[in-house]
Amino acid sequence: MTDTVRVDEMQVAAYTIPTASPEADGTYEWKETTLVTVHVKAGDVTGFGYTYASTAVAILIEHALAKHVLGADCMSPRGVYDAMVREVRNLGRAGMASMAISAVDVAVHDLKARVLGIPLVGLLGAVRPAVAAYGSGGFTSYSDQQLTEQLGGWAAQGLAAVKMKIGTHPELDLARVRAARQAIGNGTELYVDANGAYDRKQALRFAEVFVDSGVTWFEEPVSSDDLEGLRMLAARCPAGMDIAAGEYGYEPIYFRRMLEADAVDVIQIDATRCGGVTGFSLAAAAAEVFHRPISAHTAPSLHGHLCCTQPRARNVEYFFDHVRIEGMLMEGALTAVNGLLTPDLSAPGLGLIFKKPDAERYQVYSRHLSAGAI
Repeated sequence: MTDTVRVDEMQVAAYTIPTASPEADGTYEWKETTLVTVHVKAGDVTGFGYTYASTAVAILIEHALAKHVLGADCMSPRGVYDAMVREVRNLGRAGMASMAISAVDVAVHDLKARVLGIPLVGLLGAVRPAVAAYGSGGFTSYSDQQLTEQLGGWAAQGLAAVKMKIGTHPELDLARVRAARQAIGNGTELYVDANGAYDRKQALRFAEVFVDSGVTWFEEPVSSDDLEGLRMLAARCPAGMDIAAGEYGYEPIYFRRMLEADAVDVIQIDATRCGGVTGFSLAAAAAEVFHRPISAHTAPSLHGHLCCTQPRARNVEYFFDHVRIEGMLMEGALTAVNGLLTPDLSAPGLGLIFKKPDAERYQVYSRHLSAGAI
């Protein structure tokens, strides 16, 4: 039996990175992305976790969660997870609290795997050596040229599917979808994501015309809170077109409710939001019970490992912003090769080393904490 291994140091930081160009989807626009990182140390071994959130999440980790991590046994990450969940009860579990838990839970799991000298995918138990990635971007702020070059480039690189944003200007959506199809050819699947911008009948009308361009995935055609609307669309959309949602799930009950409502053909799970490795595993277990495929939302360097441990995992979102940030700031970031993400089995944990010197110019927050000071 492995001895107890206590966490004795913790570093939490936030970095705000400008986007390559202004970006927008059907209901939101942005010019920067904030990466919150967590490093936990036991002796001379360090684990790394992260989420894409807000500086407020880093502050919450310092003031509410750190006391449950420092001094805890990293060999028992579920115990740390449960303590953090109890701590945020009166703060509101969903949203930023869950994102904070996510970053810490990933770091603790990464530390455990590194202590044992095995990759995270090995710690959890692999069911496949690699998982499919799909290119994701095609923002509504892009010109037609930007859209077609990005999606066409991914198709040329061997990604089996690509996804574009729609919904900001519905009157332009059909022409943009047709342009995307022409750019990627007939051998690549085309996904669209409305981010909840449409109403029910509008979404159904678009589904009926998108099918002519070979669209096989319609993500959040209506708000993900509208389970009845999603269910209606899943039942009435053309055959061969999947309805997908779930990226805003923060708690296990969210996924169960969506599945019980028969609201989606594919349920999306994001370990950087739903409670890290532990929360991802709980959501995937619910999908297993309801016989639904899962798709990981963004953060490909993390989800490449997690989806290789799940038999119902269909693919990982190879999201432009996160691919860019992880490639810039994380040594060992997963890169799609021939359309697949393949964890490095020779590297312990996630196999990621955060490039602190490269990230310093983006840093907006940093705290170092130790067991003796909490």
